[in-house]
Amino acid sequence: MNVRRSAAVLAAVAVIGAATPAAADPSPSPSQAFPSALYGDKDPTYDGVWRQSLALLAQDTVGVKPAAKSVQWLVRQQCADGGFAAYRADPATACDGKTMLDTNATSAAVQALAALGGHDEVTGKAVGWLKSVQNEDGGWGYAPGGASDTNSTSVVIGALAAVGEQPDRVEKGGKSPYDALLKLALPCGGDDDGAFAFQPDKKGELVANADATAAGVLGALGKGMVTRAGAKKSATDCAKPGTPGQAAANGAGYLTAALAADGDHLMSALPGAEPQPDVGNTADAVVALAAHGDTGEAGKSVRWLEKNSATWAAQNGPAAYAQLIFAAHATGTDPRDFGGADLVKQLNATGPAPQAAAAKADGRDGEDEKKDSDSVFGVWWYVGVCLVAGIGIGFLFSSGRRKKQQP
Repeated sequence: MNVRRSAAVLAAVAVIGAATPAAADPSPSPSQAFPSALYGDKDPTYDGVWRQSLALLAQDTVGVKPAAKSVQWLVRQQCADGGFAAYRADPATACDGKTMLDTNATSAAVQALAALGGHDEVTGKAVGWLKSVQNEDGGWGYAPGGASDTNSTSVVIGALAAVGEQPDRVEKGGKSPYDALLKLALPCGGDDDGAFAFQPDKKGELVANADATAAGVLGALGKGMVTRAGAKKSATDCAKPGTPGQAAANGAGYLTAALAADGDHLMSALPGAEPQPDVGNTADAVVALAAHGDTGEAGKSVRWLEKNSATWAAQNGPAAYAQLIFAAHATGTDPRDFGGADLVKQLNATGPAPQAAAAKADGRDGEDEKKDSDSVFGVWWYVGVCLVAGIGIGFLFSSGRRKKQQP
């Protein structure tokens, strides 16, 4: 889900996308480093569309009507074939073979614009593009043609669900996105049973990754970034991940154990650095557990976030505030009094003033109004190597992590 952007995207497979955008974006004045419609004040090269989408989606989730120019900026980032790049400084210039189209940015934009409503043509073209670059195994990689990974496949599932598609019916070569996810789920019986891998490693083996597991749980449930808590479930033993539901249950069990082992939060394990609390992935795990119905651990972890997320969010900006709002929403926590902080006010302050900040007229939240088309999670494994400033969210867990915790 959520998410993370990395300089490693520059090494992604070359993409398709030659086209002319629908309209030109107003040029920033000489005194502006970036467009005034953009949320956040850090370099958007690798995460502009992602963080804009999360900001707009989070605002909609809490009943805030975003600034029209911010929505328009996002719409104008789309290439004529439907795909989105991470960021295009000049949308007036046509996309071409050098434009690095991005399944994650495209899927995030779909979730945001579908939630806001009134953008069916844009989301329809985007979903059409996503279908056109689906891999033969049913999944998606970060860039078209790249090997399928859990995070990218899951965020695309969220986009499909947001526009009313049935992910299990979106097939390539007879395989659906769920087939791809099941191939990335670790079997039971090992140290990390129940987890999802990001991708198979160079030897073809699956290595547990907590960030990918949070994404995989939501994807297997057919959910997006915005979701309410599912029916309360009791912990169950790991079983063969033969269905998406069982894979989600196994993943939730892994996350529950990982969170509990470190005091209701996850830890990052970046190469060469001391492990430290990982706020962003903890927020993603809260959303995943709540969606699955594991409300006990989700509640404990959201309380940890209330006490420990303020500095991280202030450093990392709009996408970070959005992740916390999604976690609050999923657990029924008030985002306007999140450990004493008003996440909504803080998010709004990172970009143009919204049009309105009122509750839905009929008392229902955006998720209900869209018939539960929940609008997952982020760049994921690679960011541990090349973390982009402004989205500082760590990546997690070697395959031996839980083994080391055993007596």
